[in-house]
Amino acid sequence: MEHRDANERENRAQPEHQDHRGSEGDRDRVQRAVRSVSAGARRNRGTVAAAGLAASSIAMIAGGMNPDAEAPAQAALEGLAHASETVRREIVPAAAAYDLPQHEHENIDFFIDFLARDKHERTAEWLERIGKYGPMIQEELRARDMPQDLLYLTMIESGFDPNAYSSAHAAGLWQFIKETGQRYGLEVSEYVDERRDPVKATGAALTYLQDMHERFDSWFLAAAGYNTGENRVGRLMREVTGSERGSEEDYWLIWSRLPRETRDYVPLMLAVREIAAEPAKYGFTNVELQDPLAFDEVIVPGGTSLADVAAAAGVNQAVVDDLNPHFVKKMTPPGREMAVRVPVGQQQRVAAAFEQPTQLAEREFAD
Repeated sequence: MEHRDANERENRAQPEHQDHRGSEGDRDRVQRAVRSVSAGARRNRGTVAAAGLAASSIAMIAGGMNPDAEAPAQAALEGLAHASETVRREIVPAAAAYDLPQHEHENIDFFIDFLARDKHERTAEWLERIGKYGPMIQEELRARDMPQDLLYLTMIESGFDPNAYSSAHAAGLWQFIKETGQRYGLEVSEYVDERRDPVKATGAALTYLQDMHERFDSWFLAAAGYNTGENRVGRLMREVTGSERGSEEDYWLIWSRLPRETRDYVPLMLAVREIAAEPAKYGFTNVELQDPLAFDEVIVPGGTSLADVAAAAGVNQAVVDDLNPHFVKKMTPPGREMAVRVPVGQQQRVAAAFEQPTQLAEREFAD
C-alpha cells in the first residue's frame, strides 16, 4: 500500500459508502469502488496501474488486470560477505487457528462471496501462490511472534506477485513506495529494487507493521495504517476514542471515517483468511500449492548479467530471473559484488564459473 502519512492525503475527498444488494448490485459496487478510488485501472504487462495501492487491491478483485500477463498483480539478506545460503521452505498449511479476532461484517461476507464466486479462478491462482511465498512469510511472522493471519495482507496487496507495480509507484509483494521502502532499509536504485525482493521486503514490511502495532496496540489498526498512513489512523483514533492506542475492536469504531479503500482493506484480509483456512468450503477443491521458494546464493562480480548466471547454472534465464526480481536491469550493479540467487544445487557450479569462493550455509524453514 501507499504508506503515506495522513498529512499527505488529508485533502483527498472521502467518497460516501455505498449499499450493495444482489449480484448485479455487488458487481456495480465493485466497479464504482474502482472508479472512485482509482484514476482508472488499466492493463499494463500484467500489473495493475491504479492511483493508490488500496485501489490496486480493489481493481485486482474487479478484474482490472490482464489475466494472461506474465506477472498478474493485485488490488499487489544482509551480511552475506563471501558466503552463499541455501534457503529451503516447506509448505505450511494455510488452515490454522485464527490468531486475529473473527468479526461479522457485511463487507467480509461480500468479499467472501465475490472472491469465491465471481473471481473463483483468479482467487484459486492466488491461493496456489501461498505455497511459494507463504512458508517464508509465516516463518518470519513466527520468529517475530506476530499473528500468522497477517500473511493475507500480502495476498490483498499483490496477489503474492513480487513484480506487482502500481501507478502510485509502489512495488513488490508488500507494495512499498520508494520513500517508505528506503526508510525501512530497502535499496531502491537504478539497478536494484529490493521492494521486489520477497525476502527483504517481507522483513521490512513486518518491521513497519510492528512499529505501528507498538503505536496503536492493535493489528487491525496497524493494517489500516499500512493502507492509508499511520498519521491518519492516529488522528482518527484520538478524535473518536481520545487515544491512539486501542484494541482490534477500535478499528470498527473508526471504520466509517476511514477512506473507502481502507474500509475495505481489513474486511478483505479477513475474507481471504476465511477462504484460505477452508478452501473446500468455498468451492476451491483443486488448489495445488506451488513449490516453496528455494534457492542458493552466490557472490558474483559487479555488472554480471542474469543471463550469464543462468548459463553458468545450466538453466533457462527465466528461472534465474524469477529468483532475482530485484535486479531490475537483469544484471548486478557495476562496481560492486553482490549475491545472486540460483536454483538449489547449482551454487558451486555457478561460483566456479565466476571463480568465486563458496561456503554453503543452510537455512531451513520448518513448520
